Amino acid sequence: MWVLKFLPDWIFYAILLFGFIGLLVGKFIPGPYKTAVQAASAAFFVAGLFMSGAIYDNDAWVARVKEMEAKVEAAAVESAQENVKIVEKVVKKTEYIKTRGEDIVKYVDREIVKYNTKFAPGGQCELPKEFIQAHNLAAEAPK
Repeated sequence: MWVLKFLPDWIFYAILLFGFIGLLVGKFIPGPYKTAVQAASAAFFVAGLFMSGAIYDNDAWVARVKEMEAKVEAAAVESAQENVKIVEKVVKKTEYIKTRGEDIVKYVDREIVKYNTKFAPGGQCELPKEFIQAHNLAAEAPK
């Protein structure tokens, strides 16, 4: 099949035509060369027919490769669009988690001031229910 790359297609069609004409004319050749002409014509016909089929098959595969390349290119464009959407979702979720964490820290700082006297030396060490509630809220999975 490497011959297809070096020779133009019309050469193989000419060999096929030459073999076909030789088979038709070979019947009318008198003398000892009749068999040789028919054998050579048959060889040319078979070689031309084989290479014509190879050309047809090669063209079909080239068309199929181009079709698949177009599909891959379309899938790459679609993939790039989906990647942008995914990155946007991740950024939004990261911002939400960061904001949520800052809100929880502010809430704990605001609420802990109310209970600073309980943690003074000699005071009773009791965790306020607001602190436990804030801790439980912070442990929830982001939505």
